[in-house]
Amino acid sequence: MTTNPLLYTILDLGYTPEADAVATTRALLAGGADLLQLRAKHHDLPTIRRVAETLLPLCRAAGVRFILNDYPSLAVEIGADGVHLGQDDGPLAAAREIMGPGKLIGRSTHSLNQARAALAEGFDCIGFGPLFATPTKPGRPAIGLQDIAAMECDVGCRIPAFCIGGIKRSNLASVLAAGARRIVIVSDLLQAPDVQVATREARSLIQKCRS
Repeated sequence: MTTNPLLYTILDLGYTPEADAVATTRALLAGGADLLQLRAKHHDLPTIRRVAETLLPLCRAAGVRFILNDYPSLAVEIGADGVHLGQDDGPLAAAREIMGPGKLIGRSTHSLNQARAALAEGFDCIGFGPLFATPTKPGRPAIGLQDIAAMECDVGCRIPAFCIGGIKRSNLASVLAAGARRIVIVSDLLQAPDVQVATREARSLIQKCRS
């Protein structure tokens, strides 16, 4: 992982058509993404493999780690740098057995207790949220900003912890003021008129707060 990753981006096929995946990924990377994940809910494995194998070389060329959402076996087959697992996607040990050493394995967490549990289990990084309601996670209640500082103190000081869920450039300042150090932004970047400019703006805001 980048020594000090700040901005985690997600190429989500729910927002970006496959035909635009390469151009959008190039824009995210040029704008300063530190990590890039492919998320393709409700798509079949051949589609996910096809898109992943197209995006992976772009990330390699940019020196950015490529993470696959959900599928450890496929991540290994295509040579991804890691995989991200939800709360219901099984234990770390099973994924680690598939992925082998040296690969990143992240966990979605939706509470302070889940974040602490992911650290104790040995995950390499976590997502913490959703902070705000988001169509990406329908039916998942927002957890708000009140636990960010405690999560950063207990977990984020040990492993990269990325706040996620409904974060946009317009509310990013409030998330950073609550104590967040690393951020995931999805729809606000993917739906921006200029993805590269939006990504650069988001990263600049995070850097400014951290400096």
